[in-house]
Amino acid sequence: MSESSSSSVLIIGGGLTGLSTAFYIRKFYREKGLRPQITVLEKSRVLGGKIESLHRDGFVIEKGPDSFLARKTAMIDLAKELELDHELVQQNPQSKKTYIVSRDRLHPMPGGLVLGIPTELKPFLKTGLISGRAKLRALMDFMIPARKTAGDESLGHFIERRLGSEVLENVTEPLLAGIYAGDTRHLSLQATFPQFGEVEKTYGSLIRGMMTGRKPVETHTGTKRSAFLTFRQGLQSLIHGLIHDLNDVELRTEAEAVSFAKTAGGGYEVTLADGEKLHASDLVITSPAYAAADFLRGHVDTSALEAINYVSVANVVLAFDKQEFGETFDGSGFLVPRKEKRNITACTWTSTKWLHTSPDDKVLLRCYVGRSGEEENVFLPDEDLTGLVLKDLKELMGLKAKPQFVEITRLPKSMPQYPVGHLEHLSHFEQELRGKLPGVYATGAAFRGVGLPDCIKQAKELAEAMASGRSI
Repeated sequence: MSESSSSSVLIIGGGLTGLSTAFYIRKFYREKGLRPQITVLEKSRVLGGKIESLHRDGFVIEKGPDSFLARKTAMIDLAKELELDHELVQQNPQSKKTYIVSRDRLHPMPGGLVLGIPTELKPFLKTGLISGRAKLRALMDFMIPARKTAGDESLGHFIERRLGSEVLENVTEPLLAGIYAGDTRHLSLQATFPQFGEVEKTYGSLIRGMMTGRKPVETHTGTKRSAFLTFRQGLQSLIHGLIHDLNDVELRTEAEAVSFAKTAGGGYEVTLADGEKLHASDLVITSPAYAAADFLRGHVDTSALEAINYVSVANVVLAFDKQEFGETFDGSGFLVPRKEKRNITACTWTSTKWLHTSPDDKVLLRCYVGRSGEEENVFLPDEDLTGLVLKDLKELMGLKAKPQFVEITRLPKSMPQYPVGHLEHLSHFEQELRGKLPGVYATGAAFRGVGLPDCIKQAKELAEAMASGRSI
């Protein structure tokens, strides 16, 4: 909280981070005996950001993200607090296999991979995804000494240094870069997978360390493991649950904050796009980095936010009649390495991975288009984009059936790319924010994690620190 007052908090951005921030500010402030007036401003027509679930012809279709990592428990914890945990659904245990495309063929991902790192040597040495020479190069990880210098490096450079370029390009990159739609050679190691650097430092070998330290993933029930979870009626269930619970919070859509100024009596005056002015003792900015930079420019150095590039992607969901489709799946889908030069970056066999998403006599596929340096197809007309996707599916899967319908969702500038040095840049930015603008905070996917649980975790930690009067 700012020193001046604890009476009003204005949250800019009504996505998952903004709504979670409102939820936890109310919770933690109440525990301190405080009841602030909380307002959430969202410039678009709807709340929830990129989360949008569509119910059509018996299908449950995610237009944005489709699931979340079970091992990151912040989302499960929030679902429990909203009494929605009974709606959580595990991945079909029969769909655990994942394929990777290599030379136009689908190869099963070797067993024992943890975050793209081999932890079992036998299946790794048998895989057809990489050459014999590349396997020998990867095994040199047991002998290559750990890096002596401290500081950040790119994720791609780290993997290449430890395991070689072929493992990076054919195995690790499609798996890890898919999370960010990014180029691993430009993504910060410390901001994406800091555990890799810690493993190297502790064990001197990435493979040895991952073999020693890996633990099974458990679901919210603590029973049979499931790496991913979602909600039976779609991820938007969580957004609806938050909106319903926040009945005493002012949730405003089509309300864009464009500028702000300090007020003489403490706190801040925020000006909206239509000229309306609002007063608040505390501001929380949960917008994308580029929007947050525009809002804060002139008050603090925003170069840390401006350094975060955003990638545009599209989700192409296709529904088929099962009888016409003719194919059966024994996995969750496949990943496409950058070097394959395909139009799609991955394909999820949604109706196999998530049994609740499709009628029994139908098939649902979800294809991803766009990644760093390859965004032009995202903005093609629907017919052209669908044609490119179907071409890849025909060549990679032998698919000949025509879809009953296609749902395309374009997400412009949606995937933040953490540059090398990201966490250090953020630390300087946040230090200046505290010094020059007490009571102004910024958080969200652009900061310390792009996943849905990451956004909730950051919101919760910020809210708890605000309520306790601690520095963030």
